[in-house]
Amino acid sequence: MAVYALAFIAFAMDLARRSADAGRVRAGEPELVTASAAGTASAAGTASAVGGVARPPRAARRGNTGPEVTASLSPSLRVGVVLTVLGFLLHLGATVLRGVDAERVPWANMYEFAMTGTLMIVLVFLVVLTRSDLRFLGTFVIGLVLVLLGASAVNFYVEVVPLPPALQSAWLIIHVFVATLGTAFFALGFALSALQLVQDRRERSDKPVGEQRLKFLATLPGSERLENLAYRVNIIGFILWTFTLIAGAIWAEKAWGRYWGWDTKEVWTFIIWVLYAGYIHARATKGWRGTRSAWLAIVGFIAVIFNFTIVNMFFDGLHSYSGL
Repeated sequence: MAVYALAFIAFAMDLARRSADAGRVRAGEPELVTASAAGTASAAGTASAVGGVARPPRAARRGNTGPEVTASLSPSLRVGVVLTVLGFLLHLGATVLRGVDAERVPWANMYEFAMTGTLMIVLVFLVVLTRSDLRFLGTFVIGLVLVLLGASAVNFYVEVVPLPPALQSAWLIIHVFVATLGTAFFALGFALSALQLVQDRRERSDKPVGEQRLKFLATLPGSERLENLAYRVNIIGFILWTFTLIAGAIWAEKAWGRYWGWDTKEVWTFIIWVLYAGYIHARATKGWRGTRSAWLAIVGFIAVIFNFTIVNMFFDGLHSYSGL
């Protein structure tokens, strides 16, 4: 957690530098527009002047044209990624050692679920970085991991205990691993959707960059680009969650002699599946774009957290394995 905290600070310093760079734009000075955004504005043939600052049309600012204000890579961004990798390796070592000490896979209670789940979030973030430059999300993703790890260490920690008989199955490895991996993709989609909402609000503002509160947003991708990224990430999470439902049903039949029993955990797992299925369907066929799709994705992730915390802690059922 200490290394993750340093990574969080490094990513936050990059956002602060972005804000400082964007804040240099004042009334009467042209904004620094990336080549792609400038090309779109040129193709449109117009540029609106707001507050004395030349600005590309709103359609160009909201499209997949890249950030409005050019932001060069900062040393703090590179340091943040290096520290995140180091924190991940330490996190992985702690999780593996917990499993070695328990002589089983380390996800038999809420504390171990939290350890593995946050590990998967960081892993997915690092893997996605190899395909798309989302380092600007570092503050939000690592911040979320710190909050979840800290809350689990304070509230969920328990000593190593043997597995309950119902969990002594190979399906534990398959079912829980896929569920935590799906949750990791949902967490990344949540961060992108939350940032999309803030970016969309900025794009709707007529204030020049130099007068906006969150100036660093002008150096990030537009809201439509963030929405498209969130959609792709959430689709992967949805596929993994679908397999989680199927694997859980097969395991339930082997353990309890039925595929579905309306247990509280089963119901909430299905509710999460319905929420994300509705999100994907509404966005693909009903034209739910922009803020509405973002809110659906956010509600879906809130349901995931509710299922992990409230359902585990306060609802009795066959899946009461919190260890508390």
